[in-house]
Amino acid sequence: MISIDNLYKSFGGRVLFDGVSFKINAKERIGLVGRNGHGKSTLFRIIVGEEGCDDGAVSMPKGYRIGYVQQHIQFTETTVLAEGMKGLIASEKDHHWKVEKILAGLGFSDGDMVRSPHDFSGGFQVRLNLAKVLVSEPDLLLLDEPTNYLDITSIRWIENFLLSWPHELMLITHDRGFMDKLVTHTVGIHRKKARKIEGNTEKYYDRIAQDEEIYEKTRLNDERREKEIRLFISRFRAKARLANMVQSRVKTLAKMEKKDKLEQAKNLEFSFRSKPFKAKQVFTVEDLSFAWGAERPLFEDLCFSILAGERICVVGKNGKGKTTLLKVLAGNLPPASGKIAYNPQVVSGVFEQTNVQSLVDSRTVEEELLYAQPDVDRQKARNICGAMMFEGDSALKKISVLSGGEKSRVMLGKLLVTPVNLLMLDEPTNHLDMDACDALLAAIDNFDGAVIMVTHNEMFLHALADRLIVFDDAGASMFDGSYQEFLEKGGWGDTPAMTRRLVDDSDVDRSPDLPRPTKKELRRLRSEIITEKSKVLKPMDDAIATAEKSIEKNEVLLDRLNREMVEASEQGEGARIGPLSQKIRTCQEIIETRFAEMEQMDEQRQRLEKKFEKRLAELET
Repeated sequence: MISIDNLYKSFGGRVLFDGVSFKINAKERIGLVGRNGHGKSTLFRIIVGEEGCDDGAVSMPKGYRIGYVQQHIQFTETTVLAEGMKGLIASEKDHHWKVEKILAGLGFSDGDMVRSPHDFSGGFQVRLNLAKVLVSEPDLLLLDEPTNYLDITSIRWIENFLLSWPHELMLITHDRGFMDKLVTHTVGIHRKKARKIEGNTEKYYDRIAQDEEIYEKTRLNDERREKEIRLFISRFRAKARLANMVQSRVKTLAKMEKKDKLEQAKNLEFSFRSKPFKAKQVFTVEDLSFAWGAERPLFEDLCFSILAGERICVVGKNGKGKTTLLKVLAGNLPPASGKIAYNPQVVSGVFEQTNVQSLVDSRTVEEELLYAQPDVDRQKARNICGAMMFEGDSALKKISVLSGGEKSRVMLGKLLVTPVNLLMLDEPTNHLDMDACDALLAAIDNFDGAVIMVTHNEMFLHALADRLIVFDDAGASMFDGSYQEFLEKGGWGDTPAMTRRLVDDSDVDRSPDLPRPTKKELRRLRSEIITEKSKVLKPMDDAIATAEKSIEKNEVLLDRLNREMVEASEQGEGARIGPLSQKIRTCQEIIETRFAEMEQMDEQRQRLEKKFEKRLAELET
C-alpha cells in the first residue's frame, strides 16, 4: 500500500497541489484523471522520486518496487530480446519466453526479436521500454499515456494483460474507454485537491458534479439565510423587547461558515468550420495502389467512394500503411496506380502528425491561428488556443520552443479555424487530454462534412464510424458496416471488447450464445423499458413539482410575514409579534423540509434514470 499525505506543490507562484491525499490499496487499479496542466504526470514523478514536493510525503512499505516507463531511450544490448530481458528480476533472468510473450503482444514479430533496438522507430522503442517494465512485475505499475504508441491490436492485448495484473496499477490516459474497462477506482485532481471514488470515470464525474451542485445550493441557501439574519439584526437591534432574539441571531451569524463561490470550471467546447457542399459524392477511388520502391505494396486495387457527411475510419496495425493512405488521398503522395476523382466543390482539411514543419518558428501559437484564416479575430484565436490547451500566456509561446506534441495541437487548432467540407485526420487524439478528446469527438460528430480518420481509439470508432478501411497482413480492404458489426463478424480475432467480463473464466457458468433479437423484438423491448421508465419516474417528477410549488408558495408567505413583522414592530404591537414569529419559523421549516425532500427525490430520480438509460444502451449493443 502507498499513502500520499497532504502533498503541496507549486510552480512559479502557481499552486498545483494543496493538500492532496489518498491511498493506493492492494491490487487496486486506479485511473488518474484531471485537466491538462493539473499535475497528473507531476504526481507520477513525485511518487517515483524524480521530483520533490514543497510539503507532504509519499510513504510505502520497505522494499516496495515501482515500475515507471521512461520516455528516455538508452539501449545497451544488441537485440530487442536481450534488451527486453534486462527488465527481468534476478530470479528469472533466463526466462526469455516471458519477454517474448510480452514483446509479441506489443507488436514485435519473431524476426524483430533478433534485430537491434536502434533499428526501430521512436514509438516501438517506447514499447520496448514498456515491455521491460512489464516483465519486471513491480508492486506498483505507473503508466502515463501507454496507448499513444500502440496500435489497436496491441491496445486490446495490453488491456487484457492489465486486467489480470496481480499488483497495484495507476494509469493516465486520454482514452476514456480504455481506462473505464480497466480501473477499479478513479482518482481525480480537481481544484488542487484529490478525490478518490470506487468506480470508473463516469461515476467519478457524476459524483463531482453532484457534490458541486449540492455545495452551490447550500452556499446560496446560507447566503439567503445570512441576509435574512442581518436584516433582522439591523431592523430590531434597537428594540429592547427583542434584544434576546437579536443577540441569538448575532451568535448564529458568527458561527456560520462562509462558503466561497466555486470558480467555474471551463468546459472545452469547439467546432470545425463547415464549408457548404451541395453534391452527394465527395470523391471516388478506383484501383488505388501504393508501394515504397520495389517493396510489397502497402495496399493495392483499393476501390471505394465517400458520400457527403459520411465518416470512414481507417484501422489496423502500425506500419501497415494507414498514414500513407491518408497522404495519398490528400494528394501529398502520388499513387503507384489507380486514380482519385474529387468533386470540384471539395475543400479538404488535413491533420497529420508529421506535418508540423509547415509551422513558422518565429510566430506564437496565437499568431499561427490568426495567420491561418483572414477572418479569425484575436478572441476566436484565443478560444481555440484554450481548447488546444494553450491557456493564458501559453498562447504567446513561440513555435520554436514547443514540443512535438504541442506542435501537433497547434496544427489541429489551425484546422479548427479553416472552413472545409472534408476532414482527413491522422490520430488526432494522441496529444490531447481526456476532456479535449471528449470535445473533439463532439466536434467531429457535429461537423456537417465528410470525415476520413485514422484512429486506434475504440470509443471514437464505436461513436463515429459508418464504414471502415481495415489494414491487415493482406493489405487494405473496405468493410461496409459499423465498428460493432466488424467486431461481431470476427474483428481482430479476439473477444470483442464490449463483451469482456472482468471475472475469472473458471467462475463463469458456460452457456451457448443466445440468438440476437430481431428488430421487431428490439422495438418491443425498447418500448417496454420506456413505458416502465415513465411509470417509475412520473410520480417522482410530480413529487418534485409539488415540493417546488410548496417552496414558492411559502417563500411568498414568508415575505409577507416578514413585512407584517416589521410593521408590527414599528407600531409597537407586541401582541402580534409572537404569533408572527411562530408563523415565520413554521414557514422557514416548511421551506427547508421541502428543499431537502426535493433534493433527495431528485438524487433518487437521477439514479433510476441512469439505470434505465443503461438498460436501453445494453439493448442497442
